[in-house]
Amino acid sequence: MKLGKRIFLFMAVNILIIGTISIVTSVLGLQPYLNSKGINYQSLMGFCIVWGFGGAFISLALSKIMAKWMMGVKIIAPDTQDLAQQKLVQKIYSFARNAGLSKMPEVGYYESDELNAFATGPSKNNSLVAVSTGLLARMNEKELDGVLAHEVAHIANGDMVTMTLIQGVMNAFVMFLARVVGHFLSQFVDEEKRAWVQFAMVFVLEILLGILGMIVVSFFSRQREYRADAGGAALANRDSMVAALERLKANYNLASQEDEQGQPALATLKISGKPGKFLKLFSTHPDLDDRIARLKLS
Repeated sequence: MKLGKRIFLFMAVNILIIGTISIVTSVLGLQPYLNSKGINYQSLMGFCIVWGFGGAFISLALSKIMAKWMMGVKIIAPDTQDLAQQKLVQKIYSFARNAGLSKMPEVGYYESDELNAFATGPSKNNSLVAVSTGLLARMNEKELDGVLAHEVAHIANGDMVTMTLIQGVMNAFVMFLARVVGHFLSQFVDEEKRAWVQFAMVFVLEILLGILGMIVVSFFSRQREYRADAGGAALANRDSMVAALERLKANYNLASQEDEQGQPALATLKISGKPGKFLKLFSTHPDLDDRIARLKLS
């Protein structure tokens, strides 16, 4: 049921993105970038910018809604009478005020045994911090402070918008270069086959360049994680931030051991604290040992 819901939401969002951007390109009057003389680079650039940034920013605008729907996040009312939930809200609000946020983020939780938390939203003044029930149950107060401060630091640093801009630039670059190179290579075949060759080349190049783009985006994501660690250490304290990361490391090590023994923990999509050298290029989060070492040296 949950998988079906996620597939439906994924398809609905993509249809919305395609429909919205198609309307925008029509309103802007963007002309076809291919004509009898070759490529109209101005039209191609406009086409790639609209599609590259459009999809990224529509996804950002819907990020809070999608998180609530797909993760089943339950929002905690600021005036909740539940003492545990009240304490969680007040912790996040305290960190947010100290980080200089003018509007408090929404606070929520979702049912999951994993140790996880995330921050999302289209802006600093329209954000959400959500934590898993597994994290709330298995982390002590000191560790929890580190996690919550880290997520608030992401919001205060504007990481959601920053990463969306970087993704938009990479999307536009990949689309532009794939079409230019694809058109150039198609000129070496017969004219009757040219359209199909160009289509195939653009398809392949977008995949290959997209992989390279993922490496670039992942690099910037890792740098934002280091910065959020430093921000979390400043908002809570360094010991809390280190304790949170060490708890995550211990959890991943335990999960890896259980997986090797045939237990079901993280068997499908195992998250590793120490990915291989090549896989590190695609990791959005730095190695936990590196993060802990940086904090201890700061």
